Amino acid sequence: MASGRPSTPPQQPVSSNPSVPPPSSLTPEQVKRIEINRLKAKALRDQREADARQSNDAATQRSGRSNLAAGQKRAYSAISTSNIPATLRDGRGKDPAKNGGFRPLDDIQPARNFTKYVEYDFSKMTDTKGGFLTAEDDPHNKALHAPNAEEKPAHMTLKEWERHQLLRSLRDRKEGPFEPGLSVLEREENKVCRECGSIEIDWKWDEIFGCAICNACKEKIPEKYSLLTKTEAREDYLLTDPELKDEELLPHLQRPNPHKSTWNNMMLFLRYQVEEYAFGKKWGSAEALDEEFNRREKDKKKRKEDKFKSKLQELKKKTRVEAYRRSRKAGGGGGEFGDEIGRGGKHTHTWGRAVENAEGIGVKTCVECGMEVEELEF
Repeated sequence: MASGRPSTPPQQPVSSNPSVPPPSSLTPEQVKRIEINRLKAKALRDQREADARQSNDAATQRSGRSNLAAGQKRAYSAISTSNIPATLRDGRGKDPAKNGGFRPLDDIQPARNFTKYVEYDFSKMTDTKGGFLTAEDDPHNKALHAPNAEEKPAHMTLKEWERHQLLRSLRDRKEGPFEPGLSVLEREENKVCRECGSIEIDWKWDEIFGCAICNACKEKIPEKYSLLTKTEAREDYLLTDPELKDEELLPHLQRPNPHKSTWNNMMLFLRYQVEEYAFGKKWGSAEALDEEFNRREKDKKKRKEDKFKSKLQELKKKTRVEAYRRSRKAGGGGGEFGDEIGRGGKHTHTWGRAVENAEGIGVKTCVECGMEVEELEF
């Protein structure tokens, strides 16, 4: 009976020296064979996993889905864009191989509130006074395709653009290389200054005003050759806007507005031309201009006084009505027209003597209330 029961094997004695390995029942040949088999099994497992990954990558490229298990990493070749086949067709790009592969941001659609949003480049738009249009909106419109003279062309460098602007300003002022030539042999054809006879005249003034004058005479005689603004010509010489805008009647020189660059250009007139037209053609003489100026000033003063008097009368009426309302509110009771305000009694007019007014009609005035009545004699 005791021989058929399993028994616990006796405990092996533990060696006191840890460097000595415990006694093994396997021989060295058996241990070597076990290690070789383990390495062979590991190599076979790695080969099977590599084949499985390669088949999964091919299936993913064909169907676009991944068959990898949860927690299993994809190979680098599955996510790399360097070896995309040329036969792959993708609606996100015409040529994924050239455009850098797939572009996921291209598939993002805008929100519903921003589907009608259109982004415009205002630097490429032209104000046609009927709306802001681009050259793409109306390709046949010459106004949209016309080059802007104030903007630097794309093919010009900054130095070339500055030189172009300098030459354009010299051409406008007729200075430097654009100044008309002077001939010593043909003195009769040369224009000379109307004051000193010099041939170095201001060609800009000669072109605009038709006045051959040199710069020295302009500074020497300012009472004749100074420039007047449009406001000065209108207020001092009583000229109208249509007369000042007529270039055949009064030529003018345009300059940028010094107060603000976005405002309209200044219109400058030559003083002696303005005086010749005002004194000679419109008013006849300087005395007639002074009389007209004084008459307009009197009319302006009279209109101002009449406006002040009318406002004063309205203020008096409002004050009387307000005083009457206050007296009634204070307990003075109601009354009728003509009663004295605040006393409760009926007012009796006390008329003064009849005085003839400017029309020859006698007018009587009440001494107390100032009421006036006209008196007619038959």
